[in-house]
Amino acid sequence: MKKLSRKELGIEDKLPVKVLQFGEGNFLRAFVDYAFQKLNDEANFNAGVAVVQPLDKGLVKLLSDQDGLYTLFLKGFQKGVEIQKHELIRNVVKAIDPYASFDQYLELAREESLEFVVSNTTEAGIAYLASDEPDMCPPASFPGKLTVFLYERFRHFQGAADKGLCIIPCELINYNADVLKDIILQYVSDWNLGEDFKRWINQHNSFHNTLVDRIVPGYPKDEIEDYNQQLDYADQLIVTAETFFLWVIEGDDILRKKLPFERTSLDVKIVDNMQPYRTRKVRILNGAHTAVVPFSILYGNTLVKETVEDQFTGEFIREAVFNEILQTLEMDKAELRKFAEEVFDRFRNPFIKHQLSSIALNSISKFKVRVLPSLLEYKKLNNALPVNLTFSFACLLRFYQGIWMDKKLPVQDDRDILDFFTKVWLAGNIEEVVHKSLKNEALWGQDLSKVEGLEYMLTMALEEIMSNGIEEGFSNYKNRVNKAQTDHAEKIN
Repeated sequence: MKKLSRKELGIEDKLPVKVLQFGEGNFLRAFVDYAFQKLNDEANFNAGVAVVQPLDKGLVKLLSDQDGLYTLFLKGFQKGVEIQKHELIRNVVKAIDPYASFDQYLELAREESLEFVVSNTTEAGIAYLASDEPDMCPPASFPGKLTVFLYERFRHFQGAADKGLCIIPCELINYNADVLKDIILQYVSDWNLGEDFKRWINQHNSFHNTLVDRIVPGYPKDEIEDYNQQLDYADQLIVTAETFFLWVIEGDDILRKKLPFERTSLDVKIVDNMQPYRTRKVRILNGAHTAVVPFSILYGNTLVKETVEDQFTGEFIREAVFNEILQTLEMDKAELRKFAEEVFDRFRNPFIKHQLSSIALNSISKFKVRVLPSLLEYKKLNNALPVNLTFSFACLLRFYQGIWMDKKLPVQDDRDILDFFTKVWLAGNIEEVVHKSLKNEALWGQDLSKVEGLEYMLTMALEEIMSNGIEEGFSNYKNRVNKAQTDHAEKIN
């Protein structure tokens, strides 16, 4: 079998670096790199991507060993038609680990052709770290790394107006570009980088809030031989994704001219306000994903498809979406139900084996962004907590204990979060676990112990989970909630 290299495959494109990409994971490779390749193929965009590894461990060595090449397999249904296809992604022209090659990282800042910055460092990635310093090689945080990069570009080109960049983050936090810009400007101030640099950031760089939507299961480890047989070269970075694609970017006519996606087959919307798209997608699709992961893993499932097709777990997540989450959204309810049904069809995609464990990364920050707003809004509207979403919250807390049925759980998060839950679960009973978890404002951005009834319901749910497991525990929990509500109503009357 051939080695995957440009020489071996006869690829002679010499693409200029137009895109700086923070992140080399499955999503960016199946979404952003794919999108820019479509621009190259269908709109003669002629853009190369330089990938920067945002953490000290990652895939850039593998990517470099394959000359930036990898295969994307797309499988799904569109308008009732089954689609299966694959293509070689070939627009990644550089892959750099700034921890090992910081000088090469700074060299990218001096690229004449560079126009765009894209990123996906998870919801936890766009964060301010007071410990970051400008002389670190590199700073620990993604915003810190980007600030150093932009400062090098500003100095090299002497503040030239035409060397500013379009910064398009894809992290799933609301107003992702606005938050990123605020943190960068904070570093500019903290590090005394000067008013001229600050002015250049504000006047000659543009920051664009975004929404991304595509399910990307990633590397098909359980079926890798079937995938390998479809190729005549060895690929260590195969990535799978559904055919559905939506990218909403806030921007104006200037950005539309710079990114001529209207000349491609992709659904990329450059709009004045992406909030309606964002709220719908984050609360329903991502919210369902995040709400179901700990719950379904503890139940014994391994796949999203398996979860929605199982009678118990499927009914649980449908009730959470249609009876609880949809209530909280101020949009046309028929349109919301239609979108939700499309989401469940995507979850059932027989070609996508989306591992629940792969979605478990940074579950705390994901819950805060994706599920907690629905839970709190439901409470505000109904003066009662949503039964299913609250049980899901309890499953999340139990998930972070790390062990279930004598097996290690796929908990993946920042060290301080893992340490917090280790200490809480070792030191306390259920009531203490719930109270301390809710009081930790660093986790949720607020003191959730102040939410009336939440401690009581989470404690009740955890008691049932610990004593009776997920299915029986949920049934008992629901009965106890119903009885408590009935008793409360009788007291009022």
